Amino acid sequence: MADYVLVHGGNMSAETWNRLAKRNDHPSGGRLGGKIWDGSVSALTTHHHRAFAPTLKDEQSSTLTGDIEQICALIAGDDLKDVILVGHSYGGMIITGVAARQGDRIRRLVYVDAALPDPGQSLYDILDLGLSASSINRSLLPEPSAPYVERLQFDAAKIQALSKTYVLCTKSEFIDVTRIAKQKIAAAKQGWTYLELPSSHVPMADMPDKFYQLLLDAAER
Repeated sequence: MADYVLVHGGNMSAETWNRLAKRNDHPSGGRLGGKIWDGSVSALTTHHHRAFAPTLKDEQSSTLTGDIEQICALIAGDDLKDVILVGHSYGGMIITGVAARQGDRIRRLVYVDAALPDPGQSLYDILDLGLSASSINRSLLPEPSAPYVERLQFDAAKIQALSKTYVLCTKSEFIDVTRIAKQKIAAAKQGWTYLELPSSHVPMADMPDKFYQLLLDAAER
């Protein structure tokens, strides 16, 4: 049995989820927060793991530091150890910051089409690097709210020592950004398991069964 902590990225709308999933899973007009992990939580608990999927504070009223502290408090408050810490999209910033603080509690980091920061980078720094030569419609990007422009300071050696998985989604609209992560992983040469899914940026919506299996496999590595 493993403890999973699942960290979402930006607060996804129900409409975006339903469009990607091609199902009306959620009533329109709302934001999902941690509910993007509902199917993942169900799959993990069915296999006798524990799974925690908190909803972050609204990005208009939080900070990256605040989001990191929220997840750290959950892990410490429930005395979780040997954690598989999963971050989607912006959640990659958060799990990196958490692992730098609580690495002794982490078994594996799993980045799901996620930001993979260097010390001193913000989410927007990473987006700008990836999209500088891209034709992507920049209107798809999140508003530059405080969590997305705050630069993450951390000791890279603490992250390097941990086991890590990166799941790159090959049909993601952010493929020009996640290619940077792929290049970093190739340069690192060790400490990483690199995987690809032929899914959108949100594999839990449009390729759920294969994604759930990837999460389950993380407990066996």
